[in-house]
Amino acid sequence: MSTRTLHLNVNANALGRAPGGWRLRDEPLGFLDVGVWENLGRTAERGLLDAVFLAETLGYSQQDFTKPWNALDPFIVLTAVARATTHVGLVATVSSTYRHPYHIARLGSSLDLVSGGRAAINVVTTQSGRAGAQFGLAEHPDRDTRYGRADEAISVIKALWESWDPDALIGDRQTGELTDLSKVREVDFAGEHLQVNTWYQVPRSPQGHPVVLQAGASRHGIDLAAKYADAVFCAEHGLAQGKEFARKIKSRAAEVYGRNPDEVLILPGLWPILGSTEAEAHQRRDLLTGLAEEPDALAALAFQIALPVESLTLDGPLPWHLVDSPDWKPNSFGFANSVLTAARNEGLTVRQLLDRHISGGGHRIVVGTPEQVADEIEEFFIEGAADGFNLNHDFYPDGLDLIVDHLVPELQRRGLFRTEYESTTLRGNLGLPLPAPAVPALGRSAGAS
Repeated sequence: MSTRTLHLNVNANALGRAPGGWRLRDEPLGFLDVGVWENLGRTAERGLLDAVFLAETLGYSQQDFTKPWNALDPFIVLTAVARATTHVGLVATVSSTYRHPYHIARLGSSLDLVSGGRAAINVVTTQSGRAGAQFGLAEHPDRDTRYGRADEAISVIKALWESWDPDALIGDRQTGELTDLSKVREVDFAGEHLQVNTWYQVPRSPQGHPVVLQAGASRHGIDLAAKYADAVFCAEHGLAQGKEFARKIKSRAAEVYGRNPDEVLILPGLWPILGSTEAEAHQRRDLLTGLAEEPDALAALAFQIALPVESLTLDGPLPWHLVDSPDWKPNSFGFANSVLTAARNEGLTVRQLLDRHISGGGHRIVVGTPEQVADEIEEFFIEGAADGFNLNHDFYPDGLDLIVDHLVPELQRRGLFRTEYESTTLRGNLGLPLPAPAVPALGRSAGAS
């Protein structure tokens, strides 16, 4: 195996990407059963995957409840998964717009300690304009405000995590010394959006502190990822597009923030639909497409690309005049631009685009045999468009079993993917170094006067 290792997560949202996939499960309401989530974690670990990833959506509408959704808090679900596994990582998404950084830091640290150093947080700014009302606000904060707060929030979170030195805990029963207070610092931060002055109550975990992930392809998102992220989730449909995105993130991380670009991992979303033959894989895709209600899929696509649903004619082209208007402002630039770039380059009709994106989402779908999907993964990895992938499975358990039992072995045969875990921590399995010592600029030690 080469020194550069492919990384694979499972995007476990709602137990599968396909909107109608729940109708094929023996337990259609399994997304509410923590035991099912524990079994999913065991399957991911059997496949030696890096992590189980859960998104967090705020601002639901009634229509969102027509298919499984992330009803349970990601930190609760992943704590259960942590107790059922020993190596697989646990990525919980959390909104920096609607949760205070102290709360986020403590949730992340708690999951990290419970799991023995396998936690990560995926910090998002929340897309849905409905989220403001959910939390009693008159309106959803604008993009500049949300990203400004996110920048300060991650800075505070990392300062809290790093306010404990690795050897601050003593626990000496003979001397009675529990904590070396000279190795614990107070965090004092005052910014435009946030103010925090506190002693942090959770010490370090075996991996130091949780891995930080970020998803976003707008100007704001790229800068935030380059500044803070250990890994970046994204939506890329073409090799050239993926290489350019990776170049933007890694070069900005190095040139603007002085970071090692090899320590910023690029993990695009990928949805493999697998079959033992190409024909079988396409039959599976047709089955999943048939289970999706066309009006729901059209509405989901319209939301994803920020266009009025009434502007979309199934057998006509996309309304490019609306996309090219200065008033076009998608909720997620990453998803929208990824989908629309492919549609524009290939001249797709709305119906063809819907067929390409069963769920109305923006992740790339690859239909084929394990060998064909592995070809696509290998090309992106070798060409530097990806350091790994956030794999979507169509429905649980069948879709994840196909990935673990057929795609992973093919990647292993090619020497691209591990044959055993390298570490008991997520940071170790991702090949990331332990966090640097605390930054004194944000705090003072407990022993200081």
